[in-house]
Amino acid sequence: MKDLVIFDLDGTLLNTISDLGAACNYALEKCGFQGHPISAYNYMVGNGIRKLMERAAPDADEMMIETLLSHFRSYYDEHCTDTTLPYPGIPELLHHLTDQGIKVAVATNKYQAAAEKIVTHYFPDIEFAAILGQVSDRPPKPDPSIVFAILNITPTPKAEVAFVGDSAVDMETARRACVSSIGVTWGSRPVSELRRAYAEHIVSSADEIYKLVTCQSTI
Repeated sequence: MKDLVIFDLDGTLLNTISDLGAACNYALEKCGFQGHPISAYNYMVGNGIRKLMERAAPDADEMMIETLLSHFRSYYDEHCTDTTLPYPGIPELLHHLTDQGIKVAVATNKYQAAAEKIVTHYFPDIEFAAILGQVSDRPPKPDPSIVFAILNITPTPKAEVAFVGDSAVDMETARRACVSSIGVTWGSRPVSELRRAYAEHIVSSADEIYKLVTCQSTI
């Protein structure tokens, strides 16, 4: 049985793509750029909002990127819970894990203030060991620093840690941190990406995560 399960946020715990896309389109349109279909954002998210803006507006210079980021934040801070929802079975999974004494944490490339707001909004009765988002003095995933920061907060042997995410970024983060990786099929990336990223396990339901992390012989 694992002692700590670290979850990615967007595409893993929560379906945030519509709110992210709406915020990005708002920022683009405020600056005279054309927006994108919401479905297009599945392949733009995952590396933090700066990279999202660079992908959404590839012709924007650094000064314009800063302006886009400002508009994005002002909109997203107010609308980050408009359409976002937990994926099926996720609230129950978090309760089952914590009831078993397994610690849960969040490691996301979403900026810190939004990460804290959205996690506490949707999971108010879950005691997370840590909720870590992107901050200026820590590189984003797939750099493993965010995992090491969580392990500093809640010391746990790496052999007893699983990292759950929906993208190659998450699988690479787990690999670099030397912890087990679990890829989920319901997020923003295809299963083929998880396979190419050498996910140790690929699951299609929250129940499968529970079985993996609570059964020592299968993870």
